[in-house]
Amino acid sequence: MQTVADIMTTEVVTVKKETNLRELAGIFETRHFGSLPVVDDAGNLTGIVTASDLIEQGRNLHIPTVISIFDWVIPLQGERTLERELHKMTAQTVGELCSSDVVTIASGDPVSTAADVMSDRKLHALPVVEGRKLVGIVSRIDIIRNLVPK
Repeated sequence: MQTVADIMTTEVVTVKKETNLRELAGIFETRHFGSLPVVDDAGNLTGIVTASDLIEQGRNLHIPTVISIFDWVIPLQGERTLERELHKMTAQTVGELCSSDVVTIASGDPVSTAADVMSDRKLHALPVVEGRKLVGIVSRIDIIRNLVPK
């Protein structure tokens, strides 16, 4: 049975929370990645940032629909949704844009587990961690390459 360690990429391109968005855009453009792990100085995984996160900066702000009853104004979507949208749209660094809720996998897990997680969560890549330390990344193309007989 093959494990994630057998197919993962170990030389991972990463960014830090302090990375500015212009530099991030350059990495996405030149390297053709869809997502990048965010690490601290010790190499611990702290988040993930995607090209979609960056694209959201250019979209129109959606003002939530409200219901007005007497003198009360009740938003149909929570105020936090608007606050999150504003925060992402005004971000200047990766730390302000990235998600800290990262789905990860261990290097000893079977490749089939990685495929299941990616399929179920509609993810294109999974950071591989030992504890909190980033040790690699496995992407859909890694799994596809593994299916092709050598």
